[in-house]
Amino acid sequence: MKIHEYQAKELLKQYGIPTTDGGVATSAQDAAAIARDIGGKVVVKAQIHAGGRGKGGGVKVVDGPVEAEAAAAGMLGKPLVTYQTGPEGQVVSKVLVEGAVGIASELYLGMVVDRATEKVAFMASTEGGVEIEKVAAETPEKILKEFADPGMGLMPYQARNLAYGLGLEGKTASAAASFILKLYKLFVEKDCSLAEINPLIITNDGDVMALDAKLNFDDNAMYRHPELVELRDLSEEDPSEVKASADGLSYIKLDGAVGCMVNGAGLAMATMDIIKLAGGEPANFLDVGGGANEESVTNAFKIILSDENVKVVLVNIFGGIVRCDIVAQGVIAAAKNVDLKVPVVVRLEGTNADEGLKLIEESGLNFETAKGLKAAAEKAVAAAGGVK
Repeated sequence: MKIHEYQAKELLKQYGIPTTDGGVATSAQDAAAIARDIGGKVVVKAQIHAGGRGKGGGVKVVDGPVEAEAAAAGMLGKPLVTYQTGPEGQVVSKVLVEGAVGIASELYLGMVVDRATEKVAFMASTEGGVEIEKVAAETPEKILKEFADPGMGLMPYQARNLAYGLGLEGKTASAAASFILKLYKLFVEKDCSLAEINPLIITNDGDVMALDAKLNFDDNAMYRHPELVELRDLSEEDPSEVKASADGLSYIKLDGAVGCMVNGAGLAMATMDIIKLAGGEPANFLDVGGGANEESVTNAFKIILSDENVKVVLVNIFGGIVRCDIVAQGVIAAAKNVDLKVPVVVRLEGTNADEGLKLIEESGLNFETAKGLKAAAEKAVAAAGGVK
């Protein structure tokens, strides 16, 4: 789950982490009022769930309320296009208005769950304000790393290593180490999957402050954090993904033409890989879960078919927890309940697979069966119009 910058900064403040002050506006007039209260030079920042806002024109430094109002009017209600939004952009419904801060230097600080080491990985760099992917590709030696043992947590000496590695000294180094330790505490207690401060700034007075903040959370842990669930902005998410979440399905929309309905996340990823190997492009990731039934399959069909780009649906089910003949009955019933206008390729393996395939073949519906995932993917790509 993602939240906006202004929401992330409120969480930082709860943990005593220094960040900028400001207010959120949903109209140009509100932005002017906030700027008037702040006084002097302010920054107007579009609030969307995407990076690259500055390069896209979503961050404006202006003088006073009149210019703040004009800047907000130029953003609100309009799509902001960044390298993360795609060409269609994301409509801006809120702006954050903050007081401008004197900046001596810009740094980068980020932390993620590193599955290879099974630890929280810290990354710090002197290249603040730049996408960390670009730094990693062009100057990887400028990225410092520390790993927090899940049992011990982040040790103070590790925070100091990062601070000194960034070239900080004296009170500034101490402040940076304190900042890092507090951010780790937030990361663990709030079940974050990502925390990124870019840029982390050193002010002209030598203070350390989060000028921007990005926090993502583990969806599977949100039952522990109802206060975070309330921060979710559904308008920033794909409607089909929101619907899938409500139906208990794991769904991510992609750009291809082959709709995928699979049980199991690993099998779903393998299915997408084989589709690409066959020369096609998957339209989605969709995991109906290990206990696929008529209701979940019907909901999955509806979500997949809501994508106008889908030209064929590939159903790939491994019968382990659930029998393939039960799934086949659900697929047939679901197909009769939806307006199915595209061909469906079905591959079943596992318990009662032969019985399930027989039901599919005798259904009289627009189904085609396949033995093996490679054959299923090739049939689906052909039905979608061939190799792209």
